[in-house]
Amino acid sequence: MLGVLAAVEAELLASIASADPFVTEAARHLVEAGGKRFRPLLVALGAQFGDPTRAEVVSAAVVVELTHLATLYHDDVMDEASVRRGAPSANSRWTNSVAILVGDYLFARAADVAAELGPEAVRLQARTFARLVHGQIAETIGPRAGDDPVAHYLRVIAEKTGSLIATSVHFGAQFSGAAPDQVAALAGYGETIGVAFQLSDDLLDIASESTESGKTPGTDLREGVPTLPVLYALASDDADAASVRLREILATGPLTDDTLHAEALGLLRESPALKRARETVRSFAEDARAHLAPLPTGPARRALESLCDHIADRTS
Repeated sequence: MLGVLAAVEAELLASIASADPFVTEAARHLVEAGGKRFRPLLVALGAQFGDPTRAEVVSAAVVVELTHLATLYHDDVMDEASVRRGAPSANSRWTNSVAILVGDYLFARAADVAAELGPEAVRLQARTFARLVHGQIAETIGPRAGDDPVAHYLRVIAEKTGSLIATSVHFGAQFSGAAPDQVAALAGYGETIGVAFQLSDDLLDIASESTESGKTPGTDLREGVPTLPVLYALASDDADAASVRLREILATGPLTDDTLHAEALGLLRESPALKRARETVRSFAEDARAHLAPLPTGPARRALESLCDHIADRTS
């Protein structure tokens, strides 16, 4: 798999090269900033159920990573972010317009690479892109009247995160020649583990004392981002003093006041809402594991199962 990931890095850089040096520089900005390459890794794992040496596997991994990188350029504009992966974000280094256009360029390059893989790849990449956009729109407008905020939030995560992770393992299995039932099982696994992974990040933002989540603990709380523990706390009817006080603070919106922020973070860490959110993460991780049942035992399946364990345990 290390060979696949090394080949992905090389092809990523080749695929974003442009006749315009500025476009190449801006497009390389996040590629060279690094990242976990989680999605290409899942492509490589999915490919272990067929022939992982097929050249199409590397191209498929490039498609999903280019798509992911494109969303990061757009996300930073929407979030007005100044830093991404420890470096100035594209929108702060250049402008919002440049960041949006570079994101569009990366989406186009992803589609171009997908076209080399055939119409099925183009169709799945396009449908995944549509889901990413639907998820972003749903997050932006928020739950409609009568919607359950928790159910709405879980749908947003499935669209924004689960969809591309599902496509990653689907592509790996498909382009390695795995059996159709195994492709379907891996796609189901990917969507579910993607949701669990994002939810676990939500919990780390509250529960971690370090920067394990990649940002200062309590950042979502300070910015008023309604993550799962917060939504559970707001929906709670617990009458104990701590729960009532927590709901009062959270109902005020973004917690920019340091004292209120520290109080809310402390209350959340001890709250039934955080415990319930941990149980939800574990439930999604176990559901993901269940999707692996049709797959043969071996190192690749064990690696996917260990990811379930890691995600379930990282917030315990």
